[in-house]
Amino acid sequence: MISFSKPDVEQFLRTFAIEDFAVSPDENQLAFSTNLSGKYNLWAMDLPNTFPYPLTFIDQSCQDLIYDKQGRFIIAGFDKDGDENTQFYGIPLQGGTMKEIVYHEGTRNFIPILSDDGKKLYYTSAKDNPTYLNAYCLDLESGQETKVLEGKDAATYLIDFSPDESTFLYFKHYANTHTLLYARHDEKDILLTPPTDKQHTASDGVFVSDSTVYLLTDYESDFTYLASYNLETNTFLKIKEFENESLSSIKYNKSKQVLYISSVKGVEDYLYEYDLQNGEWRKLPTPCSVIEKLIVAKSGTIYLLGRSATKPHNIYKLQENEWTPLTQYTVPGVDSNELVEPEVVNYSSFDGLEIESLFFKAKKENDNGEIIFWPHGGPQASERKFFRASFQFFLNQGYSIFAPNFRGSYGYGLEFMKMVEGDWGYGPRLDNVAGLDWLIENGYAEKGNILLMGGSYGGYMALLLHGRHADYFKAVVDIFGPSDLFSFINSVPEDWKPVMDQWVGNPEKDKEKLIEYSPITHLDGMTKPMLVIQGANDPRVVKEESDQIVQALKDKGRDVEYMLLEDEGHGFSKKENEIAVYKKILTFFEQFVGSKVKA
Repeated sequence: MISFSKPDVEQFLRTFAIEDFAVSPDENQLAFSTNLSGKYNLWAMDLPNTFPYPLTFIDQSCQDLIYDKQGRFIIAGFDKDGDENTQFYGIPLQGGTMKEIVYHEGTRNFIPILSDDGKKLYYTSAKDNPTYLNAYCLDLESGQETKVLEGKDAATYLIDFSPDESTFLYFKHYANTHTLLYARHDEKDILLTPPTDKQHTASDGVFVSDSTVYLLTDYESDFTYLASYNLETNTFLKIKEFENESLSSIKYNKSKQVLYISSVKGVEDYLYEYDLQNGEWRKLPTPCSVIEKLIVAKSGTIYLLGRSATKPHNIYKLQENEWTPLTQYTVPGVDSNELVEPEVVNYSSFDGLEIESLFFKAKKENDNGEIIFWPHGGPQASERKFFRASFQFFLNQGYSIFAPNFRGSYGYGLEFMKMVEGDWGYGPRLDNVAGLDWLIENGYAEKGNILLMGGSYGGYMALLLHGRHADYFKAVVDIFGPSDLFSFINSVPEDWKPVMDQWVGNPEKDKEKLIEYSPITHLDGMTKPMLVIQGANDPRVVKEESDQIVQALKDKGRDVEYMLLEDEGHGFSKKENEIAVYKKILTFFEQFVGSKVKA
């Protein structure tokens, strides 16, 4: 018999991903942004054939992707090497030469929406108003552009308009836990949730007629529910709420008079169908644990992009209650039995707050006895049952991974999510410490022998835990994490700055707290070997955040390595960079496998 060696570590990182997708109005073509070539480009499939072919060759990530509603062309948004300055281009259905549609160099542009006749493109932009944003209508035939919304006291995003295009639906983003939904009609702005001094969110909305909007909000509730607003009678109506579950996105099918609504509950998503004619709700099966995007075609067919802990990104089609995969992404050369499903565990934090966590345990035949502690990014995001190639990569090499959803995480209600605001470095930090203690008390790890790694806010938390609690760890990896909250507040994109007082803190009023919560304050405690990863084009956590802490540690003679990616932003858009980073981290961690350090 022929015997084969164990899968190479790089195979896990060779797993392809899908960023976005769109379906043509006649459902004969599906376009999607994927890194099949190692770099992101647009590809397409001529349905029902599912063999893909390339549309672009620009090797850049796609942030927005829509079809002309007449099916004549595609509008796609691309940035440049992760700088997040998205510009919009027109692309022929067969691919080829791209045409600049909205191009404002060095400017962030968002949410392209085409009119039904395909003659007008609506979009939100930072041009002329980088702090609060404006929305514009571009006539694609004449090139004439009109400003339709002006942001004044919060970042303002146009998300929909009525069928007759007379009323605009937009939301104002005051904070991640304070977003208000408005309708602009006859030069009047109508708030779609009742007036209140209590902060809440309205996270999504859709017109079902010229006068009726269905929206998702947590007004007077801890979890997001379905409501409606009648613009003729100015009536708000709460329709449906689920216990400990937040509705997260809403799509409307006009021909069937049905809403399709996804929801989030902790680490998993669910999908519902709501019939507007008879008021009936139906829970639909889903082919994955986490729903990334939902499209409802005119025919009523549902298309879904999603992933699970052991299933990479794939696109699925629902017909007659059966999901058919349109893509077949797996881990190349790796049997699915080699992949690890997480256990969901709960523990009590320092103040009794219950924290839900995902615990990925390396299979016995691979287990090297090491634990990687992973605080997630966001911070108002969460670790969920979705596929991470890096996780399965480390699990296959014998490392177990513990990922807690500390206070501030998304998916546990508004009150829980608000707990991180103005408190980046106390409550969440102690939630993570409680998770470390849980691992030790339950015999999974020994104090002083845990590996620590995080990205973005997770990188910040890795730095802070290192500085404040180094006795738990033997090595630390920071992937583009803020090191000084003062410089971080000053360097974020302009449209983020209005939310920073509530989200992080005010540099004057909260000076002492921000000093205490800044990792760079605690350099003396950072005594363990460290690896820092940074993208040079990162607009969220700029390069200087990593530069300054690496230099400060080197000045103190500490053991720190620095890996700078010149063509990346806040993440990995190029497969060779992702592979290089995680192979570097693996090499770094391998130095400490089996070593025992006294706390």
